Amino acid sequence: MDQARRQIASLIGAEPNEITLLSGGTEADNLAIRGIASSYGDKGHHIITSQFEHPAVLNTCAALEKQGWRVTYLPVYENGLVRIEDVRAAVADDTVLITIMHANNEVGTQQPIAEIGELIKEIRTRRKHIYFHTDAVQTVGKVPVNVKSLGVDLLSLSGHKIHAPKGIGALYIRKSIRIGSQLTGGHHERDRRAGTENVPAIVALGRAAELAKLHLESQYEHTKALRDYLEQEVVRRIADVRFNGDREHRLPNISNMSFRYIEGESLLIALDLKGVAISTGSACSSGSTEPSPVLSAMGMTKEQIRGSVRFSLSRYNTREEIDYVLNILPETVERLRRISPLYRQEILEMDACQAE
Repeated sequence: MDQARRQIASLIGAEPNEITLLSGGTEADNLAIRGIASSYGDKGHHIITSQFEHPAVLNTCAALEKQGWRVTYLPVYENGLVRIEDVRAAVADDTVLITIMHANNEVGTQQPIAEIGELIKEIRTRRKHIYFHTDAVQTVGKVPVNVKSLGVDLLSLSGHKIHAPKGIGALYIRKSIRIGSQLTGGHHERDRRAGTENVPAIVALGRAAELAKLHLESQYEHTKALRDYLEQEVVRRIADVRFNGDREHRLPNISNMSFRYIEGESLLIALDLKGVAISTGSACSSGSTEPSPVLSAMGMTKEQIRGSVRFSLSRYNTREEIDYVLNILPETVERLRRISPLYRQEILEMDACQAE
């Protein structure tokens, strides 16, 4: 366990004793937010977050609202990015926590975390008790992450995003920060998380962190090249496609796109039957019939949201796999469009205009 803690800390530029081992990203987000709330609630009752955080953050903030906390949900605009000026304007005398995700799990946009960290450093010259948490589940092991250069006090990560088993994760907690444990019991994890540690999973997370650091640069270039090739060919081969989220500030391994006239769920099923796994949103929102809150927060129409799918890549994907997708995707989209009522209606209207 000590070795695993060192491996995890090394990946994110932390100290081993700043790593608390948990069951995953959801518990890490909960411990960060609820832990700060319980430890520093006497300093204020205001939290700042964004409109399209992971449910582990949004639902935790919503639960605290019911307990009397005030929460500001910052807009993310059409490009899916939080603006520094909005963060600055939202800070109040009773703000104790800002929690903004490092990168979104559906569209891959990377938030200006380092810039927010600089802003908080400036605010701390006037108000000591204001803390900064980031959900970095999507970025750790995908892009360089250093807690010191980001200026964060707490950072969540999850094992299965870097090929460790599911059910293991960690929370970075900067030295000197008090955090209220959300599980009562023994004195495990420096009294931050009671319960017997899952040693095999912890060892696996440590090794996965070590490998992620080793392959970080090559994985970045590999997944970015595959993503760019996929997007270029999709645009060339298929009409009426929209890419969602900022095109510059984003992860190398995620591409979220909307296909006009079709249901993303239908495309997901059709590709699944041919051995291709994509998603229509976050896996954590599976089972929900509501439109994606992430895409809704970006101001997209219901039609655009319904036709959206997410392609996720890793260092284990190959160019041959992308070619396979590109060979079946155009025909699949065309077939689904032919049976779409919206598509048929527009074709009829175009034919009528041409006849006139």
